[in-house]
Amino acid sequence: MSARVYVQPIGLATGPQAEDGAAIRLAGTMAYAARFALIVREGGAVTHRRVFGMREAAEALSEPGGELASEAERQWANLQLVHAPLQLGERTVRLDQPQVMGVLNVTPDSFSDGGEFLEKPDAGRAHAFAMLEAGAAIIDIGGESTRPGGAATWEGDEIERVAPAVEYCASMGAAISVDTRRAGVLEAALTKGAHMANDVSAMRYDPRMVELVAGAGCPVVLMHAPGAGDDLHAKDKLDGGDYGDIVSEVFDTLRSVREAAIAGGVAEERIMLDPGIGFGKTLAHNLALLNALPLFHALGSPLLVGVSRKRMIGALSNEEPAHKRLGGSIALAVKAMDAGAHMLRVHDVPVTVQARNVWRGMRDAALTDFTQLPPL
Repeated sequence: MSARVYVQPIGLATGPQAEDGAAIRLAGTMAYAARFALIVREGGAVTHRRVFGMREAAEALSEPGGELASEAERQWANLQLVHAPLQLGERTVRLDQPQVMGVLNVTPDSFSDGGEFLEKPDAGRAHAFAMLEAGAAIIDIGGESTRPGGAATWEGDEIERVAPAVEYCASMGAAISVDTRRAGVLEAALTKGAHMANDVSAMRYDPRMVELVAGAGCPVVLMHAPGAGDDLHAKDKLDGGDYGDIVSEVFDTLRSVREAAIAGGVAEERIMLDPGIGFGKTLAHNLALLNALPLFHALGSPLLVGVSRKRMIGALSNEEPAHKRLGGSIALAVKAMDAGAHMLRVHDVPVTVQARNVWRGMRDAALTDFTQLPPL
């Protein structure tokens, strides 16, 4: 099928009441959409586009005909798919509201906090405990920096960094994700008490990863990155020259890696997707992806979004360094929540949880049908 179809929510709503009931709940979250665009692309060009509301959906989805119409109907169903909670050890992480994943880097060279917790187990333990106390649902432990230009890490070194952190987080009863692209690291972490894989290469870097994840039955995050080897950022794409339409190309790649994971035995309900903000993408690419986030629900998996302290924030604010990007991080987190992101991967857990709680309060209030309330 050379032509491809995309069903993209383009008009968000605070709740169905705002649209007289003509809005859908996006992927079981607290986000709603009332207007949509059905887009057909072929040969790099848009050949068909129709904007429609919920009540015109059946007619609009059938317009492309044949296999494209069937795919449009699948995407429409996926937009409304309610995702089951993640079971991570003794912890159940519900996906009907935005959850916060706290970052614990045990590396010497991460862009934000490299070296702060490496070989300092007391500091790392205290930081993990503080994130859990502040409301982090999951602790994501990483032993390799994936910043642009970062050197690849030897698997043995990565295990030595990650394993102790997994152990002390497990002793707290934390739900633990491991940010790695190496099967050996994940396997070692699972034996120490980790529950989840977060693979920035979408299981393309290490051919053993798919079999391990499938056999362990652990949830996995598949992230979009253009590079397949050591350089995930694929320098030849940083100028945008190899991208046609960034949104549809990231969508197509995530669909492909998701299908490959399922074909390899990974349970569909254990897959989470991440558009890979900042990985091999320009500022314009990142902004386009963030504005199109609701589209990615059409793939049928929960969405994780990692924008915390990313360089794009500095690019939009006088090149502020990573530790001064809190305001931008929160702005992007709210943007992701508005789009129905299920999980936010962040460095600054307490303030993000506070922002999430206020956002959730506004969403709860919006679901009240004020026309049914008695007069004051």
